[in-house]
Amino acid sequence: MTRRLLLSYLGLVLLALAALEIPLGLVYAGGERDRFAASAERDAAMLAELAEEEIEEDNLAALPDLARQYAGRTGGRVVVVDRRGLVLADSATGSGAREAGADLSGEPDIAAALDNRPTIGTRAGPAGEVLSATMPGASGATVRGALRLTYPMSAVTDRVRTIWLALALGGACVLAAAALIALALARWVTRPVRALEAATAALADGHEPDPALSRRGPPELRRLAVTFSRTATRLRHLLHAQRAFASEASHQLKTPLTALRLRLENFEPYLNPRAHPSLDEAVGEVDRLARMVNGLLALARLEHAATAPESVDADAVLADRAAAWTALAAEHHVHITLTGPPAGKVQAIPGALEQIVDNLVSNALRVAPPASTIMLHREPATASDGTPYVQLHVIDQGPGMSAADRARAFDRFWRAPGTTHHDGTGLGLPIVQQLTHAGGGQITLNPASGGGLDATVFLRPATSAQAATLYPAAQHRLSRRSRASSR
Repeated sequence: MTRRLLLSYLGLVLLALAALEIPLGLVYAGGERDRFAASAERDAAMLAELAEEEIEEDNLAALPDLARQYAGRTGGRVVVVDRRGLVLADSATGSGAREAGADLSGEPDIAAALDNRPTIGTRAGPAGEVLSATMPGASGATVRGALRLTYPMSAVTDRVRTIWLALALGGACVLAAAALIALALARWVTRPVRALEAATAALADGHEPDPALSRRGPPELRRLAVTFSRTATRLRHLLHAQRAFASEASHQLKTPLTALRLRLENFEPYLNPRAHPSLDEAVGEVDRLARMVNGLLALARLEHAATAPESVDADAVLADRAAAWTALAAEHHVHITLTGPPAGKVQAIPGALEQIVDNLVSNALRVAPPASTIMLHREPATASDGTPYVQLHVIDQGPGMSAADRARAFDRFWRAPGTTHHDGTGLGLPIVQQLTHAGGGQITLNPASGGGLDATVFLRPATSAQAATLYPAAQHRLSRRSRASSR
């Protein structure tokens, strides 16, 4: 923002300088040329009058001295001709000089002067453009000769160039001074914006923002900073209250639910055997309520935590979780296999990958038929834009899910039609989705070949930590304290 403000200020100053200096330079250049032409015309008229007097008195020998003296004093060139256009004197020397007696009557300016018509203008010369003033040497209507005075335009061009350089130098000095002032002003204006940005980042990371940011910068931004500070304080209080509620509810709800379960179980010896199925259902409902409470508390902690992704050894996590679930899977006569090439390091919230795998394996084990296999498969892949990522598949051989069910599987409290009342809480997959998003990844549900469900988790390799996230939705930051519940 400082750079944009600085460029804006300098652009305005540069535009103002251009609007002032360019017309000034053009006016000066035009005036300098006009003054140069007027001076040449005045000198030519005066010399023509002197030359006409010498011609009238038949003192032609004085003309070369007159021409050379003037040329030596001013740097111009003087050519004098008689009334027939024959050269009487030329101040130039060398190969370009006109010899006495040379006929110039055919040249337009000489012919016009001999016709008692003065001319002034520029024309091309051997050394470049020259200013030429040709005047008749006449007394009344009697023309006795003509005089041509020429000057190289380089003289006036040098003066014009000098003024342009002076204007450019002055403009550069003004621009440099404006740059210093604009830089100081831009930094003064943007200082509270930078402070607000730092305070916002600190608040997002769970730290206290700078309380002094409201005393910096323009009044409007100071008022904005005061409002932000008030809002940040309010948000911190709300977050503290929510976290306190989650922590207290975790303890306060678990105790009565556990007591309720024990009381229900204590009724069993005193109930008619025909009421035992209802008692078992009531105990199951209490267990499901406990799992739902745990899931809601986990989601609350996930949504308000601020833990950044770290590098995690995916192969070690997969091997550990496969070994941990093998015994329970064996009780259900289900096999768990780990396949695919090593995945290496991936980006994930600390502890999140274990929870993701546990939830997906738990879901798969719930629907896997006896003598089937749950496959944990890993493979590297590359997105269409060239971004590398790692795929983790949890594939079961259960009944699978329809496309409509897969579209709703990540909705909170949603359970597939046909499941019994004790088959999960509908919070497991939403928690898995948030944990995956926290590491910059994504999870999808796809039909497995041969039947069943393929839960695919996309994760960023640790080597691409600075790359953009794989999916725009991966913006949440979660806590390793979260624990998922079943689907």
